[in-house]
Amino acid sequence: MSSTTDVASDAVRCRVCPHECRLAEGQVGFCRARACHDGRVTCQSYGFLTSIAQDPIEKKPLADYLPGTTVLSVGSYGCNLRCPFCQNWTISQCDRDHARTRSMSPRQLVDLAWQLHQQDHDMVGLAYTYNEPLVGWEYVRDCSQLAHDAGLKNVLVSNGCAEPWVIDQLTGLVDAANIDLKGFSDEFYRTCAGSLECVQKTIRTLAAEPSCHLEVTTLIVPGMNDTPQEMQRIAQWLAGLPVQGDPITLHVTRFFPRWHMTDRGPTPVQTVYQLADVARQYLERVRVGNC
Repeated sequence: MSSTTDVASDAVRCRVCPHECRLAEGQVGFCRARACHDGRVTCQSYGFLTSIAQDPIEKKPLADYLPGTTVLSVGSYGCNLRCPFCQNWTISQCDRDHARTRSMSPRQLVDLAWQLHQQDHDMVGLAYTYNEPLVGWEYVRDCSQLAHDAGLKNVLVSNGCAEPWVIDQLTGLVDAANIDLKGFSDEFYRTCAGSLECVQKTIRTLAAEPSCHLEVTTLIVPGMNDTPQEMQRIAQWLAGLPVQGDPITLHVTRFFPRWHMTDRGPTPVQTVYQLADVARQYLERVRVGNC
């Protein structure tokens, strides 16, 4: 399902995200992680990690899921968005030829996580993060299955910009997720080369999944999404979702100048707190971050 052939041009269409890249043989997609080989779109980032670290689970951020524990965080390269304020642009906007990677199969990764768990039972599992993990969803799926077999947890940290069938492939495997809801307008998502509708579908699906604890993060970027009206729309929409399990936690976080957006200073701390108060009018669980 991840690719179809365009008969007229012999190009292959990737179906993983709304970009639906049409790729000729050997061509790499917009995400820099998927490419056409032998007439099929495959994940060329599979098993290639740029980052691996044991982190507090609160750093993901997850505030209301197994607090006080740690996870083994892993990331590869590539992303299907182009947020001008990207905090991890050195790997998310990198390709295979320029990324500094180490090869690690799903079995090797889960074995490492299991060893760490044996040394410290507060190390509870794996987190797929740093770049956009869903452009390499096959690796997430394969690692997650092995992790569950070993009694470990799986955490997904994602921009949520993937087609519904991709999310369905991970049903029952993701124990907790933090999804970015970057803004609440099509205009904002056009700035990031993404789709608000697609992200909303992902959040709605995960919220309705009983086995998945869901948290959402909105980075407050001065001049882009920092009005009380924007936060009100985000919080009202989240509050109206049918949720199975815990209430959704919203993280309202502070922007710092990064990548292509160094033309403005960090978000004023007071703005973050004010917008969090707006969100609290509709949501039970609201946290502030980077303040």
